[in-house]
Amino acid sequence: MSSGFSGAAPDVFAAGGRSTGSNFDVNFNPQQQQQQFAIRPPLSGVLPETYAQIRRPDFVGKRSATEFQQNRVGLGYYHRNVKARSNYLHTSPISPLSPVDISPVPSGSTEVSSISNPLVPRYGTSVNRQIPVQRSVENTQNCSGDLVVESEKKVMMMNHRLQELEKVLLGDEEEAEEAISAVSNNDLSDTIQDLLGPVRPPVSPSPTSSSSSCSSTSASPPICAKQSFIDAAATISDGKPEAAVEIITRLQQIANQRGSPEQRLTAYLVSALKSRVNLTSNPFSPSELYSKEQTLAIHMLYDVSPCFKLAFMAANLSILETASDRGFSQIHVLDFDIGQGRQYVHLLHALSSKASAGKRAAALKVTALGDFSSFSEENTRIVGDHLKSLAAKIGVQFNFSVRKFAISDVNLDKLGVLPGETLAVNLAFKLHMLPDESVTTENRRDELLRRVKSLSPAVVTVVEQDINANTAPLTVRVREAYAHYGALFDSLDATASRDNVDRVRIESALGRKLGNSVACEGRDRVERCEVYGKWAARMRMAGFDPVQISQTVADSLRVKLNSGTRGNPGFTVSEQSGGVGFGWMGRILTVASAWR
Repeated sequence: MSSGFSGAAPDVFAAGGRSTGSNFDVNFNPQQQQQQFAIRPPLSGVLPETYAQIRRPDFVGKRSATEFQQNRVGLGYYHRNVKARSNYLHTSPISPLSPVDISPVPSGSTEVSSISNPLVPRYGTSVNRQIPVQRSVENTQNCSGDLVVESEKKVMMMNHRLQELEKVLLGDEEEAEEAISAVSNNDLSDTIQDLLGPVRPPVSPSPTSSSSSCSSTSASPPICAKQSFIDAAATISDGKPEAAVEIITRLQQIANQRGSPEQRLTAYLVSALKSRVNLTSNPFSPSELYSKEQTLAIHMLYDVSPCFKLAFMAANLSILETASDRGFSQIHVLDFDIGQGRQYVHLLHALSSKASAGKRAAALKVTALGDFSSFSEENTRIVGDHLKSLAAKIGVQFNFSVRKFAISDVNLDKLGVLPGETLAVNLAFKLHMLPDESVTTENRRDELLRRVKSLSPAVVTVVEQDINANTAPLTVRVREAYAHYGALFDSLDATASRDNVDRVRIESALGRKLGNSVACEGRDRVERCEVYGKWAARMRMAGFDPVQISQTVADSLRVKLNSGTRGNPGFTVSEQSGGVGFGWMGRILTVASAWR
C-alpha cells in the first residue's frame, strides 16, 4: 500500500473544466457533382442534337473550314486555320473529351467552372477557349487566401492543358506529336476532374473517430488524437516504423505538457511511442518507476485524486468492519507496499474516533513488507516513526515493524502473527507490478496470492487501477491508456490548477507509468494492470471468496466524496460485483475489493 490521506485536514478541491474538441469531415463525390450539370450536345440550339440522331436532307456533313468560319462569324466564334485532316470525323483516341458542352450551373451554386465554345473535333475546327471561374462571396470567405491563390493557379494550368489538347486533336502532325509527349493521360483526366469539380479545402490525412475529440492548430488540419494513436500502434505492430513516425510527428503538433488535459496526455503518449520506435532513449525502465521522485509524486496523486484516496478508505473500512464483526481487539495488518504510510493515518483516526465515542478501540499493528526491487528499509522506518508519533497524540495503541521478504518467506511464523490477532493483508497497488504467467513460468503474482491464502487471513484488501494493460497487445494497450489516463488527467482539472507545481510532478509520474506500459515489453514492462473482472477471477482461482461491501460503507464513501469534491458530478462511486469503483465521467479508474 502506498498512501492514504489525512483524516484530520479537510479536503479542498478546486473546480475545473474539461477540454472539448471538434470533428472535421468533408464528403466529396465527383459523380454527384457531375450530375449537377446538364449534358447537352455542342452548339446546342444551332445544330441538331447529336444524341437524337436527327437527319436532315439539306444538312451537309462535310464543309471546309473557310465555309464554316464564314457561316459562324456572326455568332462570335473565331477559328484558327488548320490543315485538313483525314480523320476529322473521329474523336481523338487520346483525349477523354467528347463533343459535349457543360451547361451553366443552376442558380444557387456557389462556384461555377464552365467552358464557352467547347471543342468540336468531329467538325474539324478548333475554338479558342475561355474558362471563367466565378466564386460567390460566401465561398471566398470560407476559403483561406492560400486556397484562392491555389485555385487561380489551377485555372491557369487548365488553360495551358486545354491548349495542348487542341494541338493534339486539331493541330499539325508535328505539333500533335510534341503535345502528346507533353500531356499524359493522367494529366488529361486530372484536368477534366478539375473542370467538373469545385476546389475543396484539403482534408486531414489523419483518420477520424466519433468517440474521440479532435485537436487542431492554425497551421494544420484537425487531428483526431485517439484514432491516430491507435493507428500508430498498429503500424508499429505491423513492422512499419516509417509510417508510425509520420503519425507521431503529426501528433506532436498538438502535444503540450502545459496545455489542456488532452494535450498533456498526447505529449506523454507521443514520448512513449517515440521511445517504442527507438527515436529516443528509453526513459521508462523499471528503475525509473522505483525512483524516489516517482514514489513521492505517486503519493501526491493519492492525496489529490478522490479516486485513489477513497479507494484506500474503502480498504480501511473493510478491515474495520471485519475486525468489528469478529470482536477482536488487536488488528494486525501485513502491508506489501506501505509507501509513505498515509493510508494508516486515516485508519488511526478511525480507531481514535471509536475511542472518543466511548467504545473500546482496537490496537493496531502494522508489519511493512518489502521485496528487494523497490524496498528501502531506512525510508520505511522513517514512515513508521511518523505513524507512531501520530498514534501517541490521538491515543491509539500502535506497533510498527519492518521486514524484507521473499515470497517463500510468507508464513505465519516468519511474519510474527500471534494468536488472537485479526489478520488483514493489504495488497493495494502491489499485484500489478508482479510478473504473471505471461512473463515468466515463476508467475510471482499467483504465487504470492497462494502464499497469502495459506495464512488464512480474516480479510485481504485489493486496490488497483482498472485498465487492461497486462496481456493485451500494443494497440489495445494504447487505446486503453488513452481512455484511462485521459480521464485521470481530465479529473485533475477538478482538484488542482493546471499551473500547480505538484500537479506537474504528478502528471510526469503518470507519464512514466503510461510510458512503461506502452514502450516496454517482457520483464522491462512492470506496469501490468488488469480490469477488475480479471483481478476477481485471479483471486477466485487462488481460493478467495469476495466480501461484499456493505451499504453502510458505500454510503459513507459517497458522503466523503461529495464533501471532498463539493458535489462535483464528474466523480462517481459505483458497486462493481463485490467491489466498489471510483471514476470520472463514467470511466472507472480504481476499484477496491475485499476477500477472505
